[in-house]
Amino acid sequence: MKAIRIEVAVKPEIKDVFGLKVQKKITTDLNLEVEAVKFIKVYLVEGNFSLDVLEKFAQSALCDPVIQIYTLNHPIGLKLQYDFDWALEIGYRPGVTDNEGKTAEEALSYLLERPLDSQKEGVYFAKQFLIKGKLSKEAIEKIAKELLANELIERWFILSKEEFLEKNGFTYPVPRVTEYFPPLVDTFDLKSFSDEELLNLSKQRLLALNLEEMKKIQSFFSDPEFIQKRKEVGLNEEITDVELESLAQTWSEHCKHKIFNAKIFYKDWDTGEEKEIDSLFKTYIKASTEEIRKEKGEKDFCLSVFVDNAGVIKLDENWALAFKVETHNSPSALDPYGGALTGIVGVNRDPLGTGMGAKLIFNTDVFCFAPPNWDKPLPPRVLHPKRIFEGVREGVEHGGNQSGIPTINGSIVFDPRYIGKPLVYCGTGGLLPLYLNDKPSWKKKANPNDLVVMIGGKIGKDGIHGATFSSEALHEGSPATAVQIGDPITQKKLVDFILKARDEGLYNSITDNGAGGLSSSVGEMAKEAGGAEIDLAKAPLKYPGLRPWEILVSESQERMTLAVPPEKIERFLELAEKMGVLATVLGRFNDSGYFHVKYQEKTVALLPLEFLHEGVPQLKLFAEWKAPQYPEKLNFEPPKDYGEVLKNLLSSYNICSKEYVVRQYDHEVQGGSVIKPLVGVENDGPSDAAVLRYDLNSERGIVVSHGICPKFSDYDTYWMVANAIDEAIRNAVCVGADLEHMAGLDNFCWCDPIEGEKNPDGRYKLAQLVRANMALYDFTKAYGVPCISGKDSMKNDYLMNVGLKPNEPNPYGVGVVLPDGTLKISIPPTLLFSVVATIPNVRLAQTMEVKAPGDLVYLLGITKEEVAGSEYLSLLGLKGGVVPKPNAYLNKKLYLRLRDAIYSGFVSSAHDVSDGGLAVCLAEKAFSGGFGLFIDLTAVPYEGEKREDFILFSESAGRIVVTVKKEKAKDFEALMRDVPCSLIGETIEEPYLVIKGFEEKVLIKEPLKGLKEAWQKPFKDW
Repeated sequence: MKAIRIEVAVKPEIKDVFGLKVQKKITTDLNLEVEAVKFIKVYLVEGNFSLDVLEKFAQSALCDPVIQIYTLNHPIGLKLQYDFDWALEIGYRPGVTDNEGKTAEEALSYLLERPLDSQKEGVYFAKQFLIKGKLSKEAIEKIAKELLANELIERWFILSKEEFLEKNGFTYPVPRVTEYFPPLVDTFDLKSFSDEELLNLSKQRLLALNLEEMKKIQSFFSDPEFIQKRKEVGLNEEITDVELESLAQTWSEHCKHKIFNAKIFYKDWDTGEEKEIDSLFKTYIKASTEEIRKEKGEKDFCLSVFVDNAGVIKLDENWALAFKVETHNSPSALDPYGGALTGIVGVNRDPLGTGMGAKLIFNTDVFCFAPPNWDKPLPPRVLHPKRIFEGVREGVEHGGNQSGIPTINGSIVFDPRYIGKPLVYCGTGGLLPLYLNDKPSWKKKANPNDLVVMIGGKIGKDGIHGATFSSEALHEGSPATAVQIGDPITQKKLVDFILKARDEGLYNSITDNGAGGLSSSVGEMAKEAGGAEIDLAKAPLKYPGLRPWEILVSESQERMTLAVPPEKIERFLELAEKMGVLATVLGRFNDSGYFHVKYQEKTVALLPLEFLHEGVPQLKLFAEWKAPQYPEKLNFEPPKDYGEVLKNLLSSYNICSKEYVVRQYDHEVQGGSVIKPLVGVENDGPSDAAVLRYDLNSERGIVVSHGICPKFSDYDTYWMVANAIDEAIRNAVCVGADLEHMAGLDNFCWCDPIEGEKNPDGRYKLAQLVRANMALYDFTKAYGVPCISGKDSMKNDYLMNVGLKPNEPNPYGVGVVLPDGTLKISIPPTLLFSVVATIPNVRLAQTMEVKAPGDLVYLLGITKEEVAGSEYLSLLGLKGGVVPKPNAYLNKKLYLRLRDAIYSGFVSSAHDVSDGGLAVCLAEKAFSGGFGLFIDLTAVPYEGEKREDFILFSESAGRIVVTVKKEKAKDFEALMRDVPCSLIGETIEEPYLVIKGFEEKVLIKEPLKGLKEAWQKPFKDW
């Protein structure tokens, strides 16, 4: 199918910035010599439109007349006489969300003053690159495949200049979906299925259900009473594909957290301890929160925990805060941009769908990647880490910035084992009035007879099997349809509409169409009312031909489901139309006890809510712990040049400046940011945490921070979690957070912990998970920080048959090769622990940089010979030593004293000691403030082998470096008198970091300029 082409390019006298950026990437990332790249936007307009309309469309909507020009059905590259050798054009595959094309369609409909006919009219976007250089067609293919396009969702066409001239440009086909399937419903007579056939069915349909679960379904569909009920609505004993897919989604690991709710038989071979754990979640996470809340009594600030899309805490007498962090790892491995964009706009909908709906006020993001300078062969179907890095960064940037939500906090962790699956954590906080229309804002309930209303985007094939796909390792059969592409502009309209409808009291309940789409949202809300009935034929589709089961479980983005009272539906639909939001009535909630799904008035699914939500069998798993063996004492010589070691540490990927990423996120929008991601005299120093005013009419604020340290998992996940929790709290306390009004979120990302043929060490990995949960309980309890929400992602492995034999060398340099030639790459067990706390007055907030010369420098906490997992040993390529072991009871006392010191105005700056140890902390404080430091290492309280490098680079937890004006030193020391607090130096005018070691020897004397350059070097020229 052909269409009119409108091509848009920058005027010849204007610099083609995007073309230059692509040219640089081709040179640096692919090592290909390119003389020039010109970038052209292409819009394919399908429909019977006059040239006059198309001219107006191009002029008014597609082209900025100041800097751009356009052509209709004529190659703009020829008009501008570009010199090129190859033309490469990239567009979306049929059915893939095309946000720019969709926006252009809206503009065209405004011009026509009518909606487009979706059957015959449309606008599709493509990117054209005219490339000058002595390159082969294979090289252009490489540019497309490895740099500019993602073959899962895009296709490309290549023409030589001669072919381009001969054809007078491209005849690019319209990416319209033309292959439709009739909306049939398949059925399966499960009673005749053998065990092998049940498993094959699960595998073929990507259900991710095990044999016990399949047999439970088989048994249930043999119940005579249930079969009789089915016959009353036109069904028989055969299960429909709609029912099978709905059960698979609801019972998926992603949605049901089966591992966290399993019965686990745990054995510790080191101590001989054995125990039976009935649900990690209930035993450790939920129990800790319940006990903390009970201890706080009347001071309990938790309002809603573990029951809604996000956790909710009370901020003050007027406001509450909803906070949620999610992961989008599997989609981001296949399509970094689309996966990450969907991750951020998806988690936006969690607070939006919490209680009666929260106003979104901040985003956070934490990424875990393989090093971007990866120079080994890439395993099959794996994108280069730099490409994943850039795609994820851009996806989250576009999702946050275009939604008008500030990104206030984040970090990036690097480890080669994230090559198979990156981790993409995205979090959002939302503000709720404490009461709405005299009712608690954090409570909601769908009632029988309320209408089931879906609002937002249309439904397509994108996102089908997203929940079940995320419940498996990445493998050859991982589906392209699981990838979704979000549209932040559509979602912004959705958000504005929901807040308006909320304030008018137009609905009783709301939730996100997240994992599992309508199956999840309507199925869960049906529990509130007692049942639901919907007709899938009423759902708006991106294109015809979707099967009923696809409509039910598709995770196409920007959709919410609401329960609207019948008497309010007219006003609800009127407001939706006025605000440009698609709203569709799909059915009603009832009290039948069933999830009843129809298609064109014919029943295609009837599932009892009890079986749908509670029927999944409890897993029974075995965990066995034996601590990995590393030498506790390391025999190596201290460095000869401490300054050089410090600069190398500052240049390491896990420590270096991430300003390149931070600058591309908007952390100012909405006007509430107080302490931003970058601070210091030149606003380029690393902030410990964010401070945000949530009510611009008040001085009160919230503090947001996190801790993540997967490097300690190699030694013991118990201490990995302990360090992550301590780091998150420590970061928050440094800026002035009130530890007594602080809540946490736990986000576990784990390798597969279930023993199996492809997972022979599953018992050990499960024991790691058990120990991690033990630590979560112990340390949240000790600090009095309740978890209010969380999430787990349990199958972060890469499994691909690469044809290697176990005794062959592994060319990929990471992972293990199983006996059948499968390469298995498992991420290091990772916990992100996020915290949110209050600060009574944002004017009290503190930053990390040295403020003035002549201040005294104090170290809070004790330094120990705890170098295992440290960046120092990583730099040396060594493993061993003792892992940092936080003392929560001592640290809590210290953190509360620091809070009081900050609120009393005694502290001029505070910065936590973490990656790289004391030396890195001091360097960051100094070069961020522009003033030097003189430090005496002999004044540092230390336990362990007396070595200067251990004192400088140990990563013992619970330590903070503060500066104090001399006139306030006496008051400060009096306040800190019975906690570890040592005077270790002074700030100086000279821009040098000077550290004196044993026997008056100067170990480090480095100019701040050089230290800062080393810190900024890795991403400076990106």
